Order: sequence, then structure tokens, then C-alpha cells
Amino acid sequence: MRIRSVSVVDVARRATVGDQVVEWDGDRITSVGPDDGTPPAAGDVDGRGLFALPGLIDCHVHVTSLSADEWADSGHRASYVAAHAVRALGATVRRGFTTVRDAGGADAGLTRALDEGVLTGPRLHTCGKALSQTSGHADLRPRGRELWDPHPDVPGIGRVVDGPDAVRLAVREQVRRGATFVKLMLSGGITSPTDRLDGVQFSDAEVTAAVEEADRLGVYCAGHAYTGAAVSRAVALGVRTIEHGNLIGPADAERMAAAGAFLVPTLSAYAVLAERGEEYGLPADRLGKLAEVVDRGADAVRAAEAAGVRIALGTDLLGPMADQQNREFALRAAVQTSWEVLESATLTGAELLGEAGRLGVLAPGAAADLVLGRADPGADVRVLADPEQALALVVSRGRVVRDDR
Repeated sequence: MRIRSVSVVDVARRATVGDQVVEWDGDRITSVGPDDGTPPAAGDVDGRGLFALPGLIDCHVHVTSLSADEWADSGHRASYVAAHAVRALGATVRRGFTTVRDAGGADAGLTRALDEGVLTGPRLHTCGKALSQTSGHADLRPRGRELWDPHPDVPGIGRVVDGPDAVRLAVREQVRRGATFVKLMLSGGITSPTDRLDGVQFSDAEVTAAVEEADRLGVYCAGHAYTGAAVSRAVALGVRTIEHGNLIGPADAERMAAAGAFLVPTLSAYAVLAERGEEYGLPADRLGKLAEVVDRGADAVRAAEAAGVRIALGTDLLGPMADQQNREFALRAAVQTSWEVLESATLTGAELLGEAGRLGVLAPGAAADLVLGRADPGADVRVLADPEQALALVVSRGRVVRDDR
């Protein structure tokens, strides 16, 4: 299949090149180059006036989340949660995100169903359950509840483990079940009921056990962390990606850069929670935590960009709020250039996932994931914030999953 006479958004070169042909066969791009002007063949897509860019990558989603009340979500049947996830995955790929990384809740069963074509949706990387200490960010029990159901098929973002040996076993179990990375809760969070936002979670020995075991098993550790203290400690102990990082400063960013760590900011999560969190189940007692971080994420991105930290794109929107996923482009455009934001959502995301050269690019041999837009995001990336108006075509794994030309 071919797209003719299209303008290609070349993120690596930070240039938009007109009058190109993009051709693919199955799930592989076979050629990208100038249009030679020959008559179009049957089935060719007319790309005149349109802009082709690689499929977008969101490195922090929760596709099994039903609401902003994560404790309530854990009380549903797994089949019910899976049904909602199917709908969420289909909506995600229609918004142009052809690859996502689930940061707690989804498992390798969904990944397999997507890979086999049973479901329509993005490529899915999963960690299974995020790991949390007792009273940590994934310990969602209200103060009056003592029992915790540890069964792996109970819905929810995480599991509670304490001590280096328990952490080591939990890492092995998540990888056995198909996890491609391990997520650690390393500071307090907004949605958790019994921790402080500025708390530092897990001991050094516990974090080290997770990092060592993940490395032995060929995966990496991602760390939920807000404060500079939590972030700096995480990267010193070998955690590869920092999720959120709203409260970091220049010195923390310098430490991240020196360690080669990635930052995955999630600015849209706080903006949308501030507007719609109560409507979608965020308990009122969590609003004070939200106020501590809602306006700090942009400064963290600025500090990371100045220090040379590799910044991917993430959203972290829970349940129905995921319909605002593309808003991240507008929020990030306030603190980064259009090309920097596009790089986050393509090249850097692919590098973080270990898929550099296969994802996040339009080039021969790369995966056949691409988006056709009505305006040039290299000139103004904010056009991607409204996918219903901005996108004309989405191709995922070589198949057209949205066609609104």
C-alpha cells in the first residue's frame, strides 16, 4: 500500500519534506522517498495536502483504569475491566497513538490479543502490577481496611511487597507473567490514601534488589517519583525511567542526565484531574495532594530539557479522562518547541522502549505505524491536541484503523 504526494514529517531531521511516497507491505515500511509522478495505482492513498508522521507513542497509560478512584476499580471483576480496556485501546489508536506503555494494571494477555489481531489497538508494553511497599502509592487500602487480596488477577494497578527478598520474588513473578519492565512506587502519590506526597518509599536495599533482578532478567525499572530526593535516589540506584517528576529542580535534572535516565512527564493528568477528578471519582481528600503538583510539572520539564535529559511523552489519564490524551501536546508546547515535543512522542519513546529504529520513524524496515494529519505538527504541534479535527488517517501494524479523509 502507498501514500502518494504526501508531506513527510521527518522528526530526526526536524524538517517537513513535501511530495513524498510512503509505501508499506504488511507490518513493514518498504520505502520512503520522492514521488516520481507516475499515475496512481488502485488502492493508493492520495496524500496531497496531508502530513505523514510516525505513529505516536505514549509511555504512561493505564488502559485497565475505569475511574480516578483506583481502590474502587480493584473491586470489579477482571472480565468487566477487560471489556473496558478493549474499548479504551480502540479509542487510543484512533487518536494516533500506535504504541503505549501501561504503567500498572494491564498484563501480557492484552498484549497477546493485540499482537494476534484479536483486538484493534496499539502495540502494548506492560509491567503487570506496579510494586509498592506497605502504605506506598499502590497500597490503595483505606485506613479502615486491613486485608489485601494478592491474587494477580484481581484488578488494580499494583501489589504490596516488603523486604528485598519479597521484592526480588515479585520482579521474577511479573517477568514470568510477561512484563517487559518493572515499575516501582518510589514516592507518595495523589490517588493513594495513606502516604504523603513527599514520602520516599522502599529502602535502598529493596530498590537495589529490584534493579539487580530486572537487569538479570533483561528488563528495566521505572520509578514513580515526584520529589527531587526521590528522583535523585532512584537514578543513583539504577532506576531507568522516572514517571512524573513534577517536583525536581535543576540539580536533580543534572543527576538524571548524568545517569542516562529518562523522564516521562504527565502534564495532562494533573490538568484534567483538577478539572474533572471529582466528577470521575477522585476522593475529595486527595485534592490537597493534587494542588501540590498541578502547577509544577512544566518547571520540571524545563529543568530536564535544559539539563539534556531524554524526555518521553506520557499522559497517565485514568478512566474516562483518557479522552483528553492528546491534550498533552498543547501542554508540552508551552514549555518545549514543536520538534522537541514530536521527538518525545516518537524517537525518544521508541528509545525508551528499546525499539529505536523500528518504532517512532518513517523509514524502510520500520514498523508500518503512521498517522496522516491535516496540518504540519512540525510548524505547530498543538494541532495534534484535537485528534478528531487533526487526523485524516491512522495506520497501525500496516492496517488502516481510522480513515476520515
